[in-house]
Formats: sequence, C-alpha cells, structure tokens
Amino acid sequence: MNITPSKLNKYLMFKLPAAYFTGVRTKLLNDSTCIVKVKHRWVNQNPFKSMFWAVQGMAAELTTGALVMKKIRGSGKKISMLVASNNASFTKKATGIITFTCNEGNKIDDAIHKAIETGEGQTVWLNANGVNEEGVEVSTFNFEWTLKVKS
Repeated sequence: MNITPSKLNKYLMFKLPAAYFTGVRTKLLNDSTCIVKVKHRWVNQNPFKSMFWAVQGMAAELTTGALVMKKIRGSGKKISMLVASNNASFTKKATGIITFTCNEGNKIDDAIHKAIETGEGQTVWLNANGVNEEGVEVSTFNFEWTLKVKS
C-alpha cells in the first residue's frame, strides 16, 4: 500500500490524536520531499499567543518521519525506525499557517541502503524548517533517526 498525505492524515486521527486535533496535516509526500502544515489556533497556542513549541515539534517530526516511512516501505524490507535525538531553534513567533518542509529523501536512501548492505543499524540526521506565510523561518528542527533491518 502506498503512503499518501490523505492516508497519513487519517492515521493521525486514530493513532496520534494530539497531532490531529492541533491541526497538523500532511500536504505533500514524494520521494524527496515531505510538507506538513499547521495553522495557529486557540487549541495549539501558548500563553504568549503563538504556536506552542510541541505542536511545531509534532509537525516537524511528521515531516521527517513520513519521509522515512515512505522510504522504508519502498525498500521492501522490514526496518525499524526511532528518533534517537533531536534539537530545535526558534527564531520568530509562530502565528498563521506554518509550513514544515524536509527535502532530504536522498539521505534516507543512503542510510537504508547501508543498513541493508551491512546489517548494522544506521543513523541519519534530517532537518525540517518551519516558515510562516510570508516565507520567514520561525523554527528549525533536526531529528536523528535510527534505522535497523529487523531479523
């Protein structure tokens, strides 16, 4: 079964309701890129009337994680995935619609190929940048994903 934005959004509703109810939605998923959007609303704001950092984190993690899931599915192998580490920086108040983008599908391809070839776990750092409607970066997240072929 192919992973599509629509299927991911339904998955969120049933398996990750916090992300779904705060408005996290996948908009694009292809071999190289994933785009996730989230709109600043009352339900996802902090006391300073901007988007709570954890909501931004859910959207950013989905951006990288959906790309990893798609690549694993495409490999035809059973591969486990887990976030080992992450970091983030926030540069502007997140209001309006925030768009998170990860364009690093090629890095995932390399890590999966190496994991399959060597049988050893691999790590890959993926970046998701969040920008507002004016194109100004509001946050950037980095996730260290671990990938291991299941035996």
